[in-house]
Amino acid sequence: MEKESDGVRQRKGQKEEEEEMVLSRKSVEGKEETAESWQSVLVQVTPPYLCAGLGMVGAGLVLDSVQYWPVFLSLPELFIMVPALIGLKGNLEMTLASRLSTHANLGDLDTLDQIVIMGSANLALIQVQGVVVGALASVIAMLMAWVGDPDRVDIARGLGMCASSVVTASAASFILGIIMVIVIAASRRYSVNPDNVATPIAAALGDLVTLSLLAFVATFLNNSGVLLAVAILSGYFIIITPFCYEKAKKNVNTSDILYNGWTPVLSAMVISSMGGKILNNVIMKFPDIAVFQPVINGVAGNLVGIQASRISTDLHKTSKLGKLPDDITTCNLLNPLSTFSVSCCSFSTMLSNNATAAMVLLFLVVPGHLVFNMAIGISQGFGVITAFFLFLYLFAAVLQVGSLLHIANIMVHSMWSRGVNPDNSAIPYLTAMGDLLGGAFLAAVFQIIDWTD
Repeated sequence: MEKESDGVRQRKGQKEEEEEMVLSRKSVEGKEETAESWQSVLVQVTPPYLCAGLGMVGAGLVLDSVQYWPVFLSLPELFIMVPALIGLKGNLEMTLASRLSTHANLGDLDTLDQIVIMGSANLALIQVQGVVVGALASVIAMLMAWVGDPDRVDIARGLGMCASSVVTASAASFILGIIMVIVIAASRRYSVNPDNVATPIAAALGDLVTLSLLAFVATFLNNSGVLLAVAILSGYFIIITPFCYEKAKKNVNTSDILYNGWTPVLSAMVISSMGGKILNNVIMKFPDIAVFQPVINGVAGNLVGIQASRISTDLHKTSKLGKLPDDITTCNLLNPLSTFSVSCCSFSTMLSNNATAAMVLLFLVVPGHLVFNMAIGISQGFGVITAFFLFLYLFAAVLQVGSLLHIANIMVHSMWSRGVNPDNSAIPYLTAMGDLLGGAFLAAVFQIIDWTD
C-alpha cells in the first residue's frame, strides 16, 4: 500500500511538472515578437565569432603541421577523413547547440534538474551518433582512396583508421558537448541569446580539438598494432554505444532523434567526404592550402549555424511544427531579398529580424577573414597571402557564406512546413555544403593563382 501511494505521488509530481513546463512554454510563445537591432546582434555575435575564427586558425596550423607526420604520409586517406570529422563536429555539436538553445529560450533549462536531465540525454545521443558516423567516415575515406588504387587495400590499416576515427569522434563529442551545455545554461541565466553565442563557441574549440585528437590518436594506434584497434572498436560497439543508446532512448526529447535523426547526419558525412576528396587531390600540389581549409569551412559553418539556429528558435516560439506563420507564407522565400533585405518582408517581424542578422553575419565575413589571414601570416609568413590571393579568397568566402545564408532561410522554413524539426536536421546539411563549397572554392583560388604565376 505504501509503495502504491508513493507511485501515485510520483506520477502526480511528474504530471504537475509537465503542466508547469507547458505553461512556461506558452508564456514564452505568448510574448510579442520585437524587432532586434543590428547593433544587438553584432555585439553578441562578434566576440565568439572572432574567438571561433582564431580557433580555426589554430586548427589550420595544426593541419599544416601534421600533414608531414609519418602517419599522414603513410595513410593519406586520413586527409579525406579530416573534413568529414570536422564536419561531424559541426553536425553534432552545432545541432546540439541549436536544439538546446531552443529549449533554453522556451524555458526548459531554467533549473539544475532540467539541465542535468536534458544535458545527459543529449550527450548520450551524440555519443551514439559520433561513434557510428565516425566509423562510417573512415569506411568512406578508405573506399574513396582504395577504389582508384587497389594495391593500397590493407585490412589492418583500415581497422587502425576506423579506431582512430571512432575515438576522435567520441572524445571530441563528449568534450564539446559538455561545454555546450554549460555555455547555453549560462547564456540563459545572464540574458544572452544562446543562438548567437553557442555555435561560435562550439566552433572555436571544435576544429582544433578534433584535428589534434585525430593526429595523436592515429599516430598512437598506427604504432600499436591491429589488436589494440580491434579491442577499442569492440569496447565501443559492445559496451559504450549500447549504454548510451539506452540512455538517449529513455528521454522523450532525444528518443525520436535516435531513430529518425540519421538521414541528415549521414548525408552530411557523405557530402563532407566529397570535400575531403578535393582536399586529398590538391594538398600535394598546393600544400599551403592546408592552413586555410579549416578556416574557410569553419567560418561558413559557424555563421550559417547561427542563422539556422535563430530561425528555428523563432519558429518554435511562434508556431506549431508543420505550419508556417501566416505572415511568412505570404513572402517569397526564394527571393534573395527575403534573406538579406529588411524592407522586402517588413510586415513580418521575424523575417525582418532574420534579415538583419543575415546582413550582420555577411558583413562579418570580410573583416573576420582579414583578421584570420593576418594571424596565419604572422605565424606562417606572408608569402602566399598576396593582394591578388586576398581578393580571390575574400570573394570566394563572401560567395560561400552568402549562398549558405540564403539556402538556410529556404531550408529551415521548408523543413518546418513539412513537419521536420530543423533543430535536428538543417545544420548538418548546411555545414556539409559549407565544407564542399569551401573546399571547391579554395582549390579554385589556388588553381587560378597557379595559372597566373
